[in-house]
Amino acid sequence: MIKILFVCHGNICRSPMAEFVMKDLVAKAGLEHLISVSSCAVTYEEIGNDTYPPVRRLLNEKGIPFTKREARIFTPADYEESTYIIGMDDENRRDLYRLTKGDPQKKVSLLLEWTGEKRSVADPWYTDDYETAYRDIREGCAAILKGVIP
Repeated sequence: MIKILFVCHGNICRSPMAEFVMKDLVAKAGLEHLISVSSCAVTYEEIGNDTYPPVRRLLNEKGIPFTKREARIFTPADYEESTYIIGMDDENRRDLYRLTKGDPQKKVSLLLEWTGEKRSVADPWYTDDYETAYRDIREGCAAILKGVIP
């Protein structure tokens, strides 16, 4: 089983959006038996909170299924159990390197690196641009799906 873990600062905007977009792509490709997808945070600020309401509205508008959930923190078990750990920006990567003691198994990457781009998914919590975040996340998730399935 390929286990993909999306990570962002608080696990209420970008990483849950990526989780639900990727789950939708995986389901449409009939690959749920091969790929599992989850998400978490690298900070404690939003632990226990559901996906941010503007993200839920956007997913609903796009026809992407989502469920009620609670933000959770990255754990050592996440590192051991995940095949790919995918952050949204350089700060996420720095936090993940710190939390994994340098990523010795080379599991950490940034989402848009899968598309060949060297840029971050901007945090819509600050930019209020959920549509751009969605487009970047959808593009990155599609590239991941192509990259992990031969």
